[in-house]
Amino acid sequence: MNTRVRRTFRSDIQGMRAIAVMLVVLYHSGVTVLSGGYAGVDVFFVVSGFLITGNLLDSLERNGRINFGDFYAKRVRRILPASLVVLVLTVIAAFAFIPPLQMQNLLRDALATAAYLPNMWFAVEGTNYLAEAAPSAFQHYWSLGVEEQFYLFWPAILGLGFLLVRKSRTGLFVLVAVIVAASFLFGLWLTTENQPWAFFSLPSRAWELGVGGLLAFLLSRGYRWLQGAPAALLGWAGIAGLIAVALLFDETTVFPGVNAALPVLASAAVIIGGTAAHPLSPVRVLSIRPMQYLGKISYSLYLVHWPLLVIPEAAFRNIDPLQPMDKLILGALSIPIAALLYTFVEDPARRAKFWAQSRPARSIMTGGIASIVVLVLAGGSLAVTSQTELSSGRTVAAAAGSGMALPATEFVPDNLQPSLTEAEDDNPSIYATDCHLGFDDTDPAGCLLAPNADAPRVVLFGDSHAAQWYPALEKLAQEGQIQLDSNTKSSCPSVTVELMRDGSRYTECDRWRDGVIDRLVADPPALVLLTNYGQADLVRGDDRFAAEWGAGLEATVAALPDTSTVGVISDSPDMGETPAICLSSNLDDAMACGRTPDEAINHDVRSAEQDAAESAGASYVDLLGSFCDDQLCPAVLGDTLVYRDSHHITATFSAGLSPVLGEQIQGLLAAQ
Repeated sequence: MNTRVRRTFRSDIQGMRAIAVMLVVLYHSGVTVLSGGYAGVDVFFVVSGFLITGNLLDSLERNGRINFGDFYAKRVRRILPASLVVLVLTVIAAFAFIPPLQMQNLLRDALATAAYLPNMWFAVEGTNYLAEAAPSAFQHYWSLGVEEQFYLFWPAILGLGFLLVRKSRTGLFVLVAVIVAASFLFGLWLTTENQPWAFFSLPSRAWELGVGGLLAFLLSRGYRWLQGAPAALLGWAGIAGLIAVALLFDETTVFPGVNAALPVLASAAVIIGGTAAHPLSPVRVLSIRPMQYLGKISYSLYLVHWPLLVIPEAAFRNIDPLQPMDKLILGALSIPIAALLYTFVEDPARRAKFWAQSRPARSIMTGGIASIVVLVLAGGSLAVTSQTELSSGRTVAAAAGSGMALPATEFVPDNLQPSLTEAEDDNPSIYATDCHLGFDDTDPAGCLLAPNADAPRVVLFGDSHAAQWYPALEKLAQEGQIQLDSNTKSSCPSVTVELMRDGSRYTECDRWRDGVIDRLVADPPALVLLTNYGQADLVRGDDRFAAEWGAGLEATVAALPDTSTVGVISDSPDMGETPAICLSSNLDDAMACGRTPDEAINHDVRSAEQDAAESAGASYVDLLGSFCDDQLCPAVLGDTLVYRDSHHITATFSAGLSPVLGEQIQGLLAAQ
């Protein structure tokens, strides 16, 4: 192999770290102009891939092999001390400030983080990093999980590849290029199939670190053009690209997918520009003292900023929600805290004689033992938290048999149904039977529940806010009052509007909706019930959402068979956050977890639906009185928890409203 061009320290790389971490911190701190700041993580990936691959190539050049023990020992000393300290401190802070119910989820996240699998855990959970309303305090560890998993496999890939290509540098470069291309193509495919897995998984993200690896091959050659003006200008073009990403990308941008290529290639361009020994090189700007300092503490800053933002927001959401300025102050406060972490943990731990001057086995074993201790502590805390009593110690009479009745219950009763811990999973049965369709499904066949073949056929048609009424209608079908034809699909309203999902057109929704309407026209039912969540990401923007929604509802009603009666069920209130979490901190004051009707109801959309129903000849089925009085939309009615999350009702509450909905249906059918 050719002699490498070595640089023991590159100030431009330190400056890039500063850019990356400040993009992420400012984005998380609510600086809306930097709506694409999340791409700072991609900058970190490219830099890490470049540095790690360069070090491994050096080892192959000098020794013809990779010293795996030394490599992993250095990674342990570099990553684990600060990571585990922040993990433990975050758990301690969470116990002091986070609602008890939320602590269980947080501790599960802590377990995954301590096991170096946070990214896989969040992918399994289906986390939407760019749109999560109540994010985990450990969500930012996902990128660390990707890097740790990359470090686990990459040395072996390069070492074995080096032998397979008979120690040919060109052959190894081609092998890496093939891996990068395969990962990139896999990421493109997975982004359209399963965005959470595309965002969080190593196979779909490895190409970003691999691009940095390819740069390590390229720059080690010392090509003359890399020292000239073209390379310097390329560096500035890269900086401009990163600025463009930060300003133009947002939560609606399809990501990672092909869009991730822009921050990755821009980062690569900046690294190339930093190599140029030319006056136009961006090195001088990247090397100024503030950039160098932020780059030096960037790892600690990345670790501490997120829990510092998330924990106060979760703690005070019900009391006094954080304002934009509060988030900016917390983001700024993360810098001195990160400086303390770097000074007293990260840097001393990396240099400590205890392991830095000993055999690699000591570092690896110490890191492993520390991780196991944290896993045991987190697991034990989860076991204890799971046994925490989440009720007031008092019982209450069951709700009236003719539907949920006000006034609200002022405390969390012992006989609450479902319990706070069961609320999240209190779903309609159609979720378990796959009758409720996922994002990619387009089958319009529906599901029929018809114990009484002579009963009138009632069609339920809409998104998950239609699915939440299935338990109420299911009882009516089981009692023989109706035949229930269920047609529901995730995030796909029966309102005829063009939608976006994860940054791209939701065409599967259009195909499914049209297919259901065609089926109903071919076989008209007695009654069609339309109900949907009055929030969506419209293709044409949301500036005139209520008007577009109303027009879309009219279009759907007009497309349904003339012989069918159509009812539009009012949407359920939106509580803004999951009431069960709030209730776990307010066991004796359940009213604190309610919202006023003005806060919980989108009156513009509600009015648009009423007007559209009247204009199109449909009936508006107003069930708001079952949720709210003039003053409050409570979280608990009788012995029943109303909501399973911020805006879906529990299956138990839905079933309790069966008499109310049944009475409305009989009235609609009688009017035919």
